[in-house]
Amino acid sequence: MIKEILFMNGYGLYVWSAFVFTLLSLVSVYIVILTQYIREKNKFIAKFGTLNSERAAFAKSQSINKEILSNTSSI
Repeated sequence: MIKEILFMNGYGLYVWSAFVFTLLSLVSVYIVILTQYIREKNKFIAKFGTLNSERAAFAKSQSINKEILSNTSSI
């Protein structure tokens, strides 16, 4: 039973290598995106500091931010 799953009538080498390649590709893309996100987050914190709830509420209340947010939600 397990032998049949592994060999797949002679196509097992192709199928499993493609599966492993795809899995490794997705894991590498995830790691790259995660490191870029952490780098950009640290840049943001270094430049602007942390954004507390009072500053977030103030930013939402500004008219230019409302205009930007309303335009992006319609996309």
